[in-house]
Amino acid sequence: MTNRSKIAAVAALAVLLSACSGGGEKGHEAKAEGEARQTAPNSMASMPAGNAEHGKALAETKTGTRQACAECHGPAGNAPIDPTYPRLAGQYADYLEHTLQMYRDGERQQSVMGLQAKDLSDQDIADVAAYFSTQKSDLGDLATAH
Repeated sequence: MTNRSKIAAVAALAVLLSACSGGGEKGHEAKAEGEARQTAPNSMASMPAGNAEHGKALAETKTGTRQACAECHGPAGNAPIDPTYPRLAGQYADYLEHTLQMYRDGERQQSVMGLQAKDLSDQDIADVAAYFSTQKSDLGDLATAH
């Protein structure tokens, strides 16, 4: 392969990679600013970027009719007060986002969680999900059961 062929191949690869990058720097700026991704409603891809620090504050604060998440799910979401309540720590953020949206929108019925989620914005949901998804989970798995 000649030098000219190598240069042409590298240039073609660079053009191809730049076409796949989603618009260069503009795409990176939007993600860095936490702007919502533009997709269909109720898609997790349309959720804003979560802020785990703000999510922690929301999860630990009782406001109005909303209890702190820790009151039922335990500190950092690791010690539910009832064995039927889920551990939130270490769960996937998109799973938590989708579940909270469903409670908020009445698509999933549970009297306590419906009230807890009813006034949460998409940003609040993304923040709480970011917080719990970054917590170390006390859940075990079957690989260490025996």
